[in-house]
Amino acid sequence: MLHIVNRVLIGLAGLVLLGVGGAALAAGLDLDVPSWWPWRGPGDVLVSEADRRRWRAEDWWWPVVIAVLAVVVLLAVWWLVAQLRRPRLAEVLVESGDGEGALLRGRALESVLAGEAEDLEGVARAKVVLRGRRNAPAARVRLLLEPHASPGEALDHLASEALARARDSAGLTALPAEVRLRAEKHRAKRVL
Repeated sequence: MLHIVNRVLIGLAGLVLLGVGGAALAAGLDLDVPSWWPWRGPGDVLVSEADRRRWRAEDWWWPVVIAVLAVVVLLAVWWLVAQLRRPRLAEVLVESGDGEGALLRGRALESVLAGEAEDLEGVARAKVVLRGRRNAPAARVRLLLEPHASPGEALDHLASEALARARDSAGLTALPAEVRLRAEKHRAKRVL
C-alpha cells in the first residue's frame, strides 16, 4: 500500500511542478501564451500586490491558511514516519547452542515458508511476510486456495507442517501466524 501512495504522491507533485514550471518558463521566454495563462511576459510577477492584499481583511483567511499548512505538515510527518518504518523483519535470531546465536535472513525464511506452503495440497500460491522482533518473529501468511481445496484442511496442514518445521528449524519457542485465505477464481464446469 505504501508504495502505491508513494507513486501517487510523487506523480502528483511532478505534475504540479511541471505545470507551474512550464507556465513560468513560457512567460519568461515571452512566448505567445493564451489569454487564460497566469503570466503574460518576463516582467510579470507570480502573485501581484493586489492579490496578496485581497484576502488579508477577511476573518476566515488566516485560520484557513494555518489549517491547510497544519494538514500539509501532518501529512508530511506521516509520510516520513511511514518511510522509516520497516514493514518486514530483516533477520531472525536462531539459537545455535553456544549462547550467542546466529542470524538468519528474514527473506530466506519467508521464501522457505512460502515454498513449503505452496507444496501443501490445495494451495495454489502462498506469500509470507515476517514481522515483529528478531528473537520473536510473527508470520503473516496469505494463501490462494485452489477451487477444490478445503480451507480447514489447508490451515491445519500449514500449522502442523510448514509453520512447525520453520519454528523447529529456527529454534523458536513460538511462531505465531496470521493466515488469510482466498479462493482462486474459476469458471463453472458445464454439465452436458
